Amino acid sequence: MKMTKKLVLAAAVLPLMLGTASAYAFGGGDKGDHKGMHGKCGGFDKKVMRQLDLTDAQKEQLKEIREANHAEMKAKHAGNKSDKMAQMKAHHEKVQALVLADNFDEAAANDLASQMVEKQTELRVAMLKKQHEMMSVLTPEQKTQLKEIQQERMAKCAEKMGKHMNRDQ
Repeated sequence: MKMTKKLVLAAAVLPLMLGTASAYAFGGGDKGDHKGMHGKCGGFDKKVMRQLDLTDAQKEQLKEIREANHAEMKAKHAGNKSDKMAQMKAHHEKVQALVLADNFDEAAANDLASQMVEKQTELRVAMLKKQHEMMSVLTPEQKTQLKEIQQERMAKCAEKMGKHMNRDQ
């Protein structure tokens, strides 16, 4: 398998493997308006936090981290919107030119795919860094307990998914 294909595959699989832990870790929660199994399969939500018996100091640290991340994202997105729109338009035009061309340019497609994978990789690394920062608040015992809780959730999720798959066949 070519390196580009491996990178594209890794970029697609990584978010699936991580589940929705980051959404819950950064202040999300199950408000009952989610569809499907999101957040039920190994995430880090309010229910998990209650099970971990976090100290007040840990809760405060996590709150500060969430608020700092929120402020960082807000500042990042408050930048020049016209520049962002121009970049998005240029990318869209590259994609359109590639797929609408008379002959498929595999080299250009590989280059474009590599750029997309690189951007996705940067985003995933930043997300993992933030998750690590939040998890570093936990004690080793809490980390062990978190792993156990997530494994239980994953097993229940797999069981439910198996039932849905068997029913659909």
